[in-house]
Amino acid sequence: MSNRLAHETSPYLLQHADNPVDWWPWSDEAFEEARRRDVPVLLSVGYSSCHWCHVMAHESFEDRVTADLLNAHFVSVKVDREERPDVDAVYMEAVQAATGHGGWPMTVFLTPEAEPFYFGTYFPPEPRHNMPSFRQVLQGVQQAWADRREEVTDVAGKIARDLAGREISYGDSKAPGAAELGQALLGLTREYDPQRGGFGGAPKFPPSMVIEFLLRHHARTGAEGALQMAQDTCERMARGGIYDQLGGGFARYSVDRDWVVPHFEKMLYDNALLCRVYAHLWRSTGSALARRVALETADFMVRELRTAEGGFASALDADSDDGTGRHVEGAYYAWTPAQLTEALGAEDAELAAQYFGVTEEGTFEHGSSVLQLPQHEGVFDAERIASVRLRLLAARDARPAPGRDDKVVAAWNGLAIAALAETGAYFDRPDLVEAAVAAADLLVRLHLDDHARLARTSKDGRAGANAGVLEDYADVAEGFLALASVTGEGVWLDFAGLLLDHVLTRFGDGSGALYDTASDAERLIRRPQDPTDNATPSGWTAAAGALLSYAAHTGSEPHRAAAEQALGVVKALGPRVPRFIGWGLAVAEALLDGPREVAVVGPEQGDDAARALHRTALLGTAPGAVVAVGAEGSDEFPLLADRPLVGGAPAAYVCRNFTCDAPTTDPERLRTALNG
Repeated sequence: MSNRLAHETSPYLLQHADNPVDWWPWSDEAFEEARRRDVPVLLSVGYSSCHWCHVMAHESFEDRVTADLLNAHFVSVKVDREERPDVDAVYMEAVQAATGHGGWPMTVFLTPEAEPFYFGTYFPPEPRHNMPSFRQVLQGVQQAWADRREEVTDVAGKIARDLAGREISYGDSKAPGAAELGQALLGLTREYDPQRGGFGGAPKFPPSMVIEFLLRHHARTGAEGALQMAQDTCERMARGGIYDQLGGGFARYSVDRDWVVPHFEKMLYDNALLCRVYAHLWRSTGSALARRVALETADFMVRELRTAEGGFASALDADSDDGTGRHVEGAYYAWTPAQLTEALGAEDAELAAQYFGVTEEGTFEHGSSVLQLPQHEGVFDAERIASVRLRLLAARDARPAPGRDDKVVAAWNGLAIAALAETGAYFDRPDLVEAAVAAADLLVRLHLDDHARLARTSKDGRAGANAGVLEDYADVAEGFLALASVTGEGVWLDFAGLLLDHVLTRFGDGSGALYDTASDAERLIRRPQDPTDNATPSGWTAAAGALLSYAAHTGSEPHRAAAEQALGVVKALGPRVPRFIGWGLAVAEALLDGPREVAVVGPEQGDDAARALHRTALLGTAPGAVVAVGAEGSDEFPLLADRPLVGGAPAAYVCRNFTCDAPTTDPERLRTALNG
């Protein structure tokens, strides 16, 4: 028999629909039921590609005795953190404040008023490593609720008040200047790992947004050190096990400092951000490695994550069947020498082991290795390596595939649209631009209502019930703005404007700060507000970037003022914690550069000369430059107004800070105007 999760759209919740636990989705009804029965609420938060979430589900939530205990004394609520980032953020803040660390699965006990009073993450089925068993925790909480109710509600009330009082004070709401961005660069240099690339120690996360800042900083200032850190980090990641050397695409993070052993799940947001980073690195340097990785990562997203409706699925699991029925982390991706021999024959297996760094003792578990691209002395036969790669990929395709989380998250699709549109334009791959357009069409058709309000998720062509949060509005606007520049279709600029109107009216506090949830969203015990860039750009900094680009396209003063005020938080945090505000720093670079506004006008039918100017404009490295392209006299983009052809020939107009260069018909002169 299934519980109340059977009708949800989240694959993670559906995985728990047949548990003996009588789960509820997050809803007013669940808390009403807790009040009616006078019992506490168990809130369990996770996501479908989370390894320890699966472990705890198997050990505890599929266990009849544990389920009976939960059903008798609690109302149990299951939340997919990717569907409800607001619920996750509010209670994770409480978990971190109480225990000093957080993570998933997150296990929190609440009063029927939704105030938290006891916290944890994973609890084992038997006591171990100084951890009580999950059943012991349940019995302890149930007894405290029965015998020491006043104490429990006092604690809960105090925690809720503490959280509500944690407003962010972030300085004077003025954007950072050149001095603060220089300090941020210095801070990054101190935390940089010169031997291995990246920042900090293990575990190591791909610092995609910091690299965007470094590339933009180099473009604006010529700082060689910034470009070197970006290049070396990108090369080390692309040669490491964190990058899938056969199928393209990146895993979530590396458990070691050397990028060797990944945490194997592959997330849409990482791959979208990194695809765009490598495309921008190629734009700055012409690196063949950057070009290859950008294209392979784009192809991975389209091949492995695209849904039947044209959107992009959230993630692939880390775990898969190892062929014996056991679910093992990395089983799909790791190789032993014997498996190489089976797939390739002895001679090519030896070549593959040398080329991909597969050893007898293994670089991963049980004598298996994660494929890497170590630096080699000798030269390899490119055709033979290509053949080896194809045969290994075919052999891997025969293995049981990792599970896929099929829900379409608006924000992450926005990031994918931007990456695919730009990568397609740079490398003359119209199929990638078409994939970006199809995903954008899906968001407009399915996620946007008549008032341009966004649904956070959809699955199988059905929109989920959860309202979009700030990052959804901001990242989808970012994707639409990138699509407008690449396709020359002004409708994407219009849609971005509708989304950003919501940012201005429903997400601000009136003084420049932004909240993660709208003013009319469901009230939680605190209104979440986090300006730091972690796995993805924060809604706050993503909104600043989209507002700035929109203002550059339209000349809208309110949008520009909102962007500048929002960047006040970057002025406060950039010099102190630059690793955690990378996208904010990248947006600040665009503001310092102008950003530049480029209008390319051609005759009615796009001709070769107009196309060459448009391509040159897209390849400019000036931070955050916006591009409008269209026919003379077109009203497709505001930047095209009053921009005639020059002597009957297509021309490009470049403006910044209210002054314009003379128009040019020469791609070389345009290139000079847009590079530094």
